[in-house]
Amino acid sequence: MGFILLGLFDHTLTHQVLFSLVFMTFIASLVGNALMILLIHTDPRLCTPMYFLLSQLSLMDLMLVSTIIPKMAANYLMNSTSISPAGCGSQIFLFLTLGGGECFLLAAMAYDRYVAICHPLHYHVLMSQKLCSHLAAGSWLMGGVDGLMQASATLSFPYCHSREIDHFFCEAPSLVRLACADTTVFEFFMYVCCTLMLLIPLSLIVVSYSLILAAVLRMHSATARKKAFATCSSHLAVVGLFYGALMVIYMRPKSYHSVGHGKVVSAFYTIFTPVLNPLIYSVRNKEVKGAFRNWLSKKHAM
Repeated sequence: MGFILLGLFDHTLTHQVLFSLVFMTFIASLVGNALMILLIHTDPRLCTPMYFLLSQLSLMDLMLVSTIIPKMAANYLMNSTSISPAGCGSQIFLFLTLGGGECFLLAAMAYDRYVAICHPLHYHVLMSQKLCSHLAAGSWLMGGVDGLMQASATLSFPYCHSREIDHFFCEAPSLVRLACADTTVFEFFMYVCCTLMLLIPLSLIVVSYSLILAAVLRMHSATARKKAFATCSSHLAVVGLFYGALMVIYMRPKSYHSVGHGKVVSAFYTIFTPVLNPLIYSVRNKEVKGAFRNWLSKKHAM
């Protein structure tokens, strides 16, 4: 027996307009992240550790929107609300895998910026291709372990009463509230697990940027300081958007949880953040814009 997703929108005119906006954002996110991956893997100027890690971030964002939005859109357009237990478990697993993986990937990207600014002469030694591959694989692995543990534990509870999930996708905290069993221990474990998954990478990011700030302040050249700040500003913007949303979802005390507020924050994280990331990394990035122009010129020459 499946579950019922109450969704994000109803069929009023206002919500139909909002749904159209969300769907266009979804398409823009697919195109933006796919294009970022394509440019990074085809343009020689972007074959650097920073852009390799950025391609992994784009892949995670691409998979995240593909995990949530198509099912939400299909249910809305077909006036359906059902989702199978397997589909629900898949959404929980992929959402947590991609969210957890992105936490550690952002920490790896912060370390990359630290090495680039504080140890520029040893950058290609300290950020070797092998290390980059290990950092990316470790991010996926840590996210996958977290997702597997929480998805399997969530679906192991009996659901014998209401099967209505007041959300637009299967999220572990929303599903656990429906269980007809004592979930206190699991909810505490889930809270601790999510807190650690957020705070450990965030601590590494804070340490990296503290060392970067100290190094930048010691620079005598105003041009060098400006270049260093410009290099880090994109990553800091992404970190702020990502961690801000996830902390509101997973680190608030239970007494402060609101279903409506949780839906809005989840929508921002799952729908709008993935489309903002490629924009943030491309608008002020001359290398990405140059790679895009080269790609367009090649297409026109064909």
